[in-house]
Amino acid sequence: MSKKIYIGTDSGATTTKFSAVWENGEAISTKLLQRPTSSEKGRAAVINGWIDGIGEFLAQNNLQWSQVHGVGLAIPGPYERYGVFGKTPNLPASFSGWDVYSDYSAALAKQAGRPLPLVVGNDGNYGGVAEARLARGNTKASVMMLMPGSGLGAAFVGTDGLALEGDTIAGMEAGHMPAALHLLGTTGKPFPCGCGRDWGCVEAYTTISGLPHLLVEKLLKYPDHELAKSAAPIKEKVLSLRSRAQKGDALAVEIFDFQARVMGLHVANLVMALDPGIVVIGGGLMDHEVTTPEFRERYLRIVRETATPYLWPQQRDTIKIIPAELGDLSQAIGAALVALYQSRT
Repeated sequence: MSKKIYIGTDSGATTTKFSAVWENGEAISTKLLQRPTSSEKGRAAVINGWIDGIGEFLAQNNLQWSQVHGVGLAIPGPYERYGVFGKTPNLPASFSGWDVYSDYSAALAKQAGRPLPLVVGNDGNYGGVAEARLARGNTKASVMMLMPGSGLGAAFVGTDGLALEGDTIAGMEAGHMPAALHLLGTTGKPFPCGCGRDWGCVEAYTTISGLPHLLVEKLLKYPDHELAKSAAPIKEKVLSLRSRAQKGDALAVEIFDFQARVMGLHVANLVMALDPGIVVIGGGLMDHEVTTPEFRERYLRIVRETATPYLWPQQRDTIKIIPAELGDLSQAIGAALVALYQSRT
């Protein structure tokens, strides 16, 4: 009898990643398979791309559609209701109101020749599910994950291994909580955020989305810096900061130190509410392929040092703040795990 498998699809506006797990939760492959999402071509093209991508993953791993017993889709919100997109800055306007759950379910059933259970959820939540499984090991510790990248993904995973979603599937949208600006020495108006809030979202101070504003502010202190004189587009300047910081550039180091302090205060704030045993920091700043151990260790040290004074004494002694391990695979594996976990209920 062939082994059951559970597929994970992790779809963004530009690329979709594919993975799968066995019934015991182990990943079938750690090789990253990603293909264009083709969102600019419309809804049908996206669905077709997901089906083709699963087929390619199965072929690469000598598996069959008959072995698939569930599918998970990790995709950014917000949602109008379960499986139905709200208005999102990451996808074409025509995707607002799309019942992706129904369309994807129909396509999967057609391809497999039978209905397949499908779960749909926030990509940050599903990434947290995968990282939590690794981080907690054989314990039942609850796990919080924060993933600074282009935005700030966040997840809280309970003792059941599933992420907190909330009543409107907007639980743990923690990137859009206000940053503790009064403790950070910032001046002027709070940085704007793509969500439209004007209170200084944490996301705007910890991710790539806020780096243009941080760079402009910090260049006032470094008027002779190469970037102050450069005519390069702001996006190009911003994307150079991580490599500059790893080479010891004072301005770039100061920017990422600042982001780590914001993250540390945010960790403390969330720990007050959620009391997790483990905090996992993911995203591009923890990516082993593009950051040095020294860069990652410095960032995590500042996060810990900033958070610790604001924690309860018992939390200071027990909480672990650790780097993520799965990188780009976390959300696809997490989607597969949620499909697996839901099959057991």
